[in-house]
Amino acid sequence: MKKTALLLLILSGLIFSGYKKPDVYEIDAVKNGYIHNNRGLMYMREKCYYAAIQEFKMAISLNPDTQATSVYFNNIGDAYMEIGYPDYALDAYERALKQYSLNLQYYTDLIKCYKALNIVPQKIKQYSDTSNPLNRVMLGLLYAENGDVKRGIIILDEFVMSEPDLIITPALKKYIKDKSKNIS
Repeated sequence: MKKTALLLLILSGLIFSGYKKPDVYEIDAVKNGYIHNNRGLMYMREKCYYAAIQEFKMAISLNPDTQATSVYFNNIGDAYMEIGYPDYALDAYERALKQYSLNLQYYTDLIKCYKALNIVPQKIKQYSDTSNPLNRVMLGLLYAENGDVKRGIIILDEFVMSEPDLIITPALKKYIKDKSKNIS
C-alpha cells in the first residue's frame, strides 16, 4: 500500500508538475536584416550617414538574395548621395535595380545619380538598345530628365501600352500624367 501510494504520488507529480520544454531561440538572418535596415533608416533620419551605411551593409550581408535586398541597396545609395558620393551610390542603385527591376523609385534614383555624375547623354546611348524591354523605361526617364520630356513621355507611353500587366505600369502611368501637366 505504501509503495502504491508512493508510486501514485510520483506519477501525479510528473503529470501535474507543469513541466514545459524550454523555448529555443532561433537566429533568423532575414529578421536580423530587417532590424539592421530599420536601424540604418533611423540613422538616416538622425543624419548619421556613415552609421546608416554600415547598418545597410550588414542588412545586405545577412539577407543577400531577396527582393528586400533591393531596398537595402537603394537605401545605401541614398546615404551615399546624401554625403556627396554619387560614384559609390551608382553601384548601389544599379544593384538595387538588378535585384528587382519593377520599382520605379529605383529607376528615378539611378537617374538622379547619373545626373549628379553628368553621364546622362552616355546612358541614353547605352539604353537605346531595346533587347531588354525595361531599357525603354530607363530610356524614357533619361530623356525626360535630360530635358526632352515629350520624347521621354512617348517612349514611356509606348511601354505602358505594350506591357499593361507589369507591376511597374501603374507607377509609370502616374509619372506620365505628372510630367504631362508640366509640358503645357
